[in-house]
Amino acid sequence: MNPVLGAVGGTIVLAVLAIAFGLILSGIDRRVAARMQARVGPPLLQPFTDVRKLFAKQNIVPANAIPWLFHAMPIVALASAVAILLYLPFGSFAPVLGEFGDVILVLYLLIIPSLALVIGGFASGSPYATVGAQREMVSMIAYELPLAVAVIAIAWRLMAAGVAEPFSLLTLMEVSVWDVVGPLGVVALLILLVMMAWVTPGELSKIPFDSPEAETELAGGILVEYSGKNLGLFTLAQAVKTVAMSAFGIILLLPWNLSPFLGLTGAAAGVADLIFFFLKVLFVVIVSVTVVRTMMARFRITQVVGLYWLVLGGLGALAIILMMADAVCPGVI
Repeated sequence: MNPVLGAVGGTIVLAVLAIAFGLILSGIDRRVAARMQARVGPPLLQPFTDVRKLFAKQNIVPANAIPWLFHAMPIVALASAVAILLYLPFGSFAPVLGEFGDVILVLYLLIIPSLALVIGGFASGSPYATVGAQREMVSMIAYELPLAVAVIAIAWRLMAAGVAEPFSLLTLMEVSVWDVVGPLGVVALLILLVMMAWVTPGELSKIPFDSPEAETELAGGILVEYSGKNLGLFTLAQAVKTVAMSAFGIILLLPWNLSPFLGLTGAAAGVADLIFFFLKVLFVVIVSVTVVRTMMARFRITQVVGLYWLVLGGLGALAIILMMADAVCPGVI
């Protein structure tokens, strides 16, 4: 029973930390966006206040809703977002579930919170939520292509370099793909870095990829009928998914730890690597979410699909070709 109790305890601790850090990231995101727009912005801990107020309010179920689905989807969204974290290494800390999961499993788990939003939107019976759910499904189909291409390209290059278990998250964290590529591979990785920077706000439904919500068009869209505790759960799920998606991108393309450079070992190394990991998460959120949503307006759903399938899909194909050329001729520039 000890491994089971350890996994349960680790899950609870990780969930609490992820929720707290995700809400802090939301507060930082809002403060930085406000400063970029020459505003003061809300307090840093405003997301905690918002969630607390939501959990104090009543759940309102629309007359045309399917009640059990309507209530179940926020729980599914939060649980699946937390489940992603159980397979991710943080700094030099191994995943809670050890080596049971790999990159492919995480790709599947990343879809579930979005699917929960879609099902919840359809279950609410609102025409606005239905349109939002349809847009969310189209967005999911669009951004999964460049995300899968990035994962496959990195894993294939590690496999070509003779690295064992290239789809393992622990392997990706321990063996940086930047260390095994030549000049052509570096160019390919820079392309993949740009792709991941655009996939991240799409996964999180942030501007300019927030067409499923689109307050000015759909009055909140997919979440228009949600209130009270249910909306609070979706808010927490979004906060946790922000941490999970950013951490996933870091493991793929920015996996370095700080302790080897500082010569640290033991507990000091673990703490330093964990702090450094969360600083990288903060950096990713500010660059790929805050800056982008402050500078740009919402894309139409057709523009979202065009960007992910045509532009980023084409860049992904180019990155794979460069990776293949780099594996054959690693010294060519």
